[in-house]
This record gives sequence, C-alpha cells and structure tokens, in this order.
Amino acid sequence: MPQHLTIKALTQYLKRKFDVDPHLQKVTVIGELSNFRERANSHQYFSLKDEAARISAVMYRNAYSRVPFKLEEGMKVIATGRVTLYEPSGSYQLVIETLEPDGVGALYLALEQLKQRFKEQGLLDLPRKALPIFPRKIAVITSPSGAVIRDILTTVKRRYPIVQITVFPTRVQGKEATAEIVRAFEQVEQLADEYDTVIVARGGGSIEDLWCFNEEVVAHAILRCSLPVIAAIGHETDTTLADLVADMRAPTPTAAAEMAVPVLVEVKHYLQQLHTQLFRNISQQIALLRKQQERLQASYVLKQPERLYQPYIQQLDRLNERMHYFWRRSLEQKASRLQQVRHELFLQQPTYRIAQSQHEVRGLQQQLNNALAHYLQLKQTQVAHAANLLDAYSPLKIMARGYAVVQTPDQQVIKTIEALQVEQAVQVRLADGQFQAKVTEIQPN
Repeated sequence: MPQHLTIKALTQYLKRKFDVDPHLQKVTVIGELSNFRERANSHQYFSLKDEAARISAVMYRNAYSRVPFKLEEGMKVIATGRVTLYEPSGSYQLVIETLEPDGVGALYLALEQLKQRFKEQGLLDLPRKALPIFPRKIAVITSPSGAVIRDILTTVKRRYPIVQITVFPTRVQGKEATAEIVRAFEQVEQLADEYDTVIVARGGGSIEDLWCFNEEVVAHAILRCSLPVIAAIGHETDTTLADLVADMRAPTPTAAAEMAVPVLVEVKHYLQQLHTQLFRNISQQIALLRKQQERLQASYVLKQPERLYQPYIQQLDRLNERMHYFWRRSLEQKASRLQQVRHELFLQQPTYRIAQSQHEVRGLQQQLNNALAHYLQLKQTQVAHAANLLDAYSPLKIMARGYAVVQTPDQQVIKTIEALQVEQAVQVRLADGQFQAKVTEIQPN
C-alpha cells in the first residue's frame, strides 16, 4: 500500500520550506493596495497586486503603527517582508515589516481622473433631487441574490411595510455588469410615473470588483434619471463615481433602505400627535370665537346701531361740499377756456387773415423794391469801377502814348529780337491803325 500524507502534514512541510528558504526571508515587492479596510488597533489584512498577479498580505499591529502615512485603496507601495504559508487555508502570504509609498495604481488613477473631469464639467455640483417623505413604490437595482437585497427588503419591511419594492436584477461585478446597470436605469425611467425612489446597491469589494460603478455610462445613467437616486456601493470607505453623482449616498445598503423610507410606527405616532394637536387647536379656536361673539354682543354697535353710521354722515356732508366747490371751479375754468377758444377762432377767420396777409404782402413788396434799388445801384458802381480799371489797363491807351505792338503775319506778338530775321515781314499796330513793314537791320542792346 502507498504511504499517504495528511493535509496538515503536507501543509506543515510546505510551510517549513517557505520558512527556511533564505530568498523568502526578506523580499521587497512593488504593488497596489487592494481590498484594504483599515482595522483600528488591530492587524491589517489586504492584498498586493500588479497587472498579472495578486498576493495576500498581512501587517501586524506593531509594524502597522510605525507606518508614517495613511494607507488608501489603490495606493502603489513598496513592501518589505517575508513570505510564509498560512496553514489553515494553505495559501501563501507576505508578512510585511515596512511600507513606503510609490504612487497610485492604474485603476485608482483612472478613477481620480474621472472625478476631476466630472468636477470640471460641473456634474458633481448639480442640484440634488429631494427624497419623497412617504414613498409608495421603490425601484432597487442590484443583484437578485445575496445579502444586499435581503438587507434592503428586511429593513424596509421592518420600518415601512406598506411600501412596494421592485427589484431590477443586474450583475454588480464584471464587464457585463455595466451594460446591465445602464439598461436597468433605462427601464426605471420608462416607468418613472410608477416609482418614487431608486436605490442602486452593492456589497463591499476591491476597486476592481466595484469598477462597473465607476464607468462613465453608469454615472450618466444616474444623472439622466428623473427620480431621486440613493447609491450604496461597497462599504463606507468606498467612494465610487456613482456615489458622487447620486442624489444621496448611503454607507451601506441597510442605510440606503433607512434613508428611503420612514418608520411606520413613528409616522403613526406623529399623526396621532398631529391629531391631538389639531383637536386642541380647534377647541382653543372655538373658545376664542365664543369669547369674541360675547364681546360683540355686548358692544355698543349692536345696542346703538346709529352710532355706527353717524361718522359716515358727516363725512358724506364734507364730500358734498367739496364736490360742489370743485364743480363750480371746473365750470369757471371751462368758461375761461371757452372765451380763449373764441378769441383764437376769431384770429383764424378768413377775412382777418386776408387783411393781415395783405398787410404783410405790402410790407414785403416795399422791402423787395428797396432791396432791388440798392442792388442795382451797387452793380452800377461795380460796373463803373470795372470799366475804369479796364480802361486803365487797356493796351490802346498805352499805344496812344507812342508805343506800338509788333506782330508776325500770323498775329503772334514779337517780344524779343531773337524772334526777328532780316527781310522778315512784320505788322506794326499803333493806337489809330496798323501798317506792314520789313526788317532791314537787327541791332541788339
């Protein structure tokens, strides 16, 4: 018969191999923190991962207390420790002694970039829709199986059993989950008149598990929803893009159910208080009205009603006097205006206007005659002055003093001897006539 090993023996053997291997006693790795949930005053359990693999990690309380910075999901770190095997589960893990930050992971960085873009577009600051106080029907978008839907149904049944819950089943993890969540919101929007509130929920998980709720299409589907949306994604420390754009964020699915519905017992108690208060207020109002009735019945108005209208009689007399005064004044103003209109009408009669126009025509005729005589005299003076100037500058007057003008046969005036030639025929003009001559000799000055 072959020899068999127990699981415990095999595990102990493998653990010893890990513990005595010198290469595994101190290793330094770089990876992203995954599935990190800080436990106060306790040991910390999480994972380190890269693009190809994942390793479980533990950091005991003494070592964790020496970490000088705050660990966050998705943070990229440099971890130094030893590799060992955890016997109960038979899985190997890294016992970390020291941690140093080394940037953030790809998914975490992508999420921060999405948040920043949505913030710049103003999509994180849109007005939030108020939750109805007494909902009639609630749509829940989540996985139809698991603790999330049970927690929501249990909480609602305990607090407000009269509300109706409709589950729109979707996957809440993986590549197919994104399209199913968007399709569920579209179905809810088509039936928006039937529902009052929408809850989208999922349990805890790593950033990879929750990533479908960080997709832009899911965030836009929530923003397009006309109903108020409560998001309960992951644990309280998880914050997805869906949480940021929803109208209300709940730390857990149970808290989301508590936000969505009131406590029926408290509502009934409140209604009973309102009923008691209303009855008390009505009773006080009736008592107050009865006192007012008694006071009115004892008033002088009912005993001596004439005292009620006597002040109005005096006021009526004063108004009559004022009416007569303004009436007489108005008549006087109308009469004065009538006299003024009559005078203006007289001034506009044709005979009066014709006589006035004739007088104006005679005046204008006289002005025209005077202006014409003055204009003719002025022009005559100007003509005489121009004739004197013309006579003074006339070449005939100059020639009368013994000067002559010599011209060529074609009437061109000869101004210099350079234009003459011997035997050239010229024409000489005197004051009383002209004669023909011939150049016999040229003598320059």
